[in-house]
Amino acid sequence: MIDVLVVGGGPAGSLAALSLARAGARVMVLERSRFPRHKLCGDTINPGAVRELEIAGVAGCVRPHAIDITGMRVTGVHGVAVDGRYPDDRAGLALSRERLDAVLADCARAAGARVEFGARVIGPLVDERGGVIGASVMCASKREPVSVRARLTIAADGRRSSIAMRLGLARHPQRRRWAVGAYFEDVDGLADAGEMHVRGGAYLGIAPLPGGVANVCFVTSRRSGWRDPEGQLLNAIESTPGIWERFARARRVSAVSVLGPLAVDAPVAGAPGLLLAGDAAGFIDPMTGDGLRFAFAGARLAADTALHALVDGNLVTAWQQLTRRRRDLFAQKWRFNRTLAALVDHPAGVGLASAGARVAPGLVRRLIALAGDAA
Repeated sequence: MIDVLVVGGGPAGSLAALSLARAGARVMVLERSRFPRHKLCGDTINPGAVRELEIAGVAGCVRPHAIDITGMRVTGVHGVAVDGRYPDDRAGLALSRERLDAVLADCARAAGARVEFGARVIGPLVDERGGVIGASVMCASKREPVSVRARLTIAADGRRSSIAMRLGLARHPQRRRWAVGAYFEDVDGLADAGEMHVRGGAYLGIAPLPGGVANVCFVTSRRSGWRDPEGQLLNAIESTPGIWERFARARRVSAVSVLGPLAVDAPVAGAPGLLLAGDAAGFIDPMTGDGLRFAFAGARLAADTALHALVDGNLVTAWQQLTRRRRDLFAQKWRFNRTLAALVDHPAGVGLASAGARVAPGLVRRLIALAGDAA
């Protein structure tokens, strides 16, 4: 019998599977997509997330496909701009999610996990006592769903988790953001830093990637204009002072993608027989660039909790331990991110923050270090 069924083969699912397989657990990963796959994301891994890759022993597999990111450039209204480098010569990485996800899935498979692509999980299998005992899966070779049973299940299948949402463990909050983005070549002024250009209620992120490509992503809480995503993105570029000129020679080299809503509330990290990881376990906003750090560290906690549960036989209550461990590790950063997200939502707040940055740029540099989990 499978010890742990991991639903979702993204970064959280792959790292959890890798850790479990290395420890000798029998692990199966079910991923609905086929890799490599395109995924809209900020494409940056902050220093705290790089540290998690080092702990997992896979940083050396990722680095050859990435470039270093040494800090952030943040701009606000009235021409305010602050450049902040991560302290102690620490650096993040930038590479496409298409590449990152494939590398980590390969690492999980090399560690001994069985990884099945093209397997769409449609919901959890639940026993008569309400405990999760696996998942119901649609495979390309089958006309009917098949049941995959396991001693423990980890749902790492993203913001719209078929497991967490179906069981009522996660929901999208009222305050939501959406993102629209694409890749561009020949954007002028790229450096070894990520960029966040904040304006009232929205921000434009620019991340340099290997090969001179830039990920350009606009994030907003506005609900209008989404019938024309490309127009929404180009308007954001054109209306951001100091940005449009840098796109005079630029060429869009990918389709325009839309992603949202960008928030998930998950008060607890699972249920009897089930653990949550990655965005399925809760997601606030990508604006601080630390979404992958939550995914990597959350996968580590989920795998460690699962291993202890398999040894102790406490499969029913493991989710309670994981909930406590996640709160202990993430609570301070969750508060920090919610505060920043609330600030960006209000033009007056952005104006006040910009005025403060003009007077005390060191404070913004401190916030950049905190956002990068490098403080």
